[in-house]
Amino acid sequence: MYESLKFNLNRLKNNKIFELSVVTVIIISALEIGAKTFELPDSAISITDILDIFITVFFLFELTIRFIADEDKKNFFKKGWNVFDTLVVVISLIPINDSEMALLARLVRVFRVLRMVSVVPELRVLINSLIKALPQLGYVILLMFIIFYIYAAIGSFVFAQINPKLWGDIAISMLTLFRIMTFEDWTDIQYETMEVYPMSWVFYLSFIFFTAFAFLNMVIGIVVNVMEEEHALARSAKEPSMTELQDEIRELKAMIGELKK
Repeated sequence: MYESLKFNLNRLKNNKIFELSVVTVIIISALEIGAKTFELPDSAISITDILDIFITVFFLFELTIRFIADEDKKNFFKKGWNVFDTLVVVISLIPINDSEMALLARLVRVFRVLRMVSVVPELRVLINSLIKALPQLGYVILLMFIIFYIYAAIGSFVFAQINPKLWGDIAISMLTLFRIMTFEDWTDIQYETMEVYPMSWVFYLSFIFFTAFAFLNMVIGIVVNVMEEEHALARSAKEPSMTELQDEIRELKAMIGELKK
């Protein structure tokens, strides 16, 4: 009985129509959250409340199906996305009205939109790639911070008298450099200092070369490399192993032997 239920729920979980239904409910959840940010009439508020209950029950139902259909229930909650989905569903069960945890419940309902990532495999690959790239990106960020610190110190020493609001101390100088790196009216800052120091353009162009060009390309290269590895792992996980193929061949031979008898 249990095995039959498990088999049917596994088929339902892998059904494309059911997967599309889950994605649709997540989209409806996102629209419902956005609608609540507007001033709505009482009738619309009642509809959103009903929708909220339906979405929460549906997510609880979907999570239950995934848990029952899972072959390795002991490790079900060791997977990060399963833990995230469970937390979102459990906290969504907290009543919003007349509760000390009302704010937390509302915030978690916002994060229900992130369930799109756990449902769509391609999005999971992207997030996993970013997470796995963080250790390598950490060294790039550290090196970028060192470059920022050096240029901020130079800018504070040289340009502080020209514009204290932009170069008054090293902290303000780092914020100014971030503005320059993002190309936010950086030429106005450059021309202001060039009136006093005509060769100060070297300071700006060299900084932009190191940060906006060199470091940005390094970050992109690391993320793309990790993403390719994740795609390769995902493809290998989908492809049947040699052991599985051999087992299927043995089963086919056994069936053919029984038919011959």
